[in-house]
Amino acid sequence: MALFGNAHAIDPAQAQQDYARLLGQGEQVHAAYLLIRDTIFFTDRRLVLVDKQGITGKKVEYHSIPYRSITHFAVETAGTFDLDAELKIWISGSQLPVQKTFTKGVDIYEVQAILTQFVAK
Repeated sequence: MALFGNAHAIDPAQAQQDYARLLGQGEQVHAAYLLIRDTIFFTDRRLVLVDKQGITGKKVEYHSIPYRSITHFAVETAGTFDLDAELKIWISGSQLPVQKTFTKGVDIYEVQAILTQFVAK
């Protein structure tokens, strides 16, 4: 599953409030990024991808990826001509990675550090 889009950081407290119905008891959002229409956020238990669909975006698909399902991941920094950074996450049982593209305003090293913190537990 490849998901593309440019992203920027959003306040984790705002994501906590916006997606409270998706969160388990005591689950905390540690970082969140807003794509053009979609959202990706990291909780202390899992990675959540919010995929808005259709013209209006009223239909929404929520992908919940437990950190233990992530087999490996990679980051690609922005370059001279390619100004966007990328995060690729491979999930057990899936050949293609989940792929997210971040604008130069997002510190891709920070995103990798957050993912490392939870996957390496």
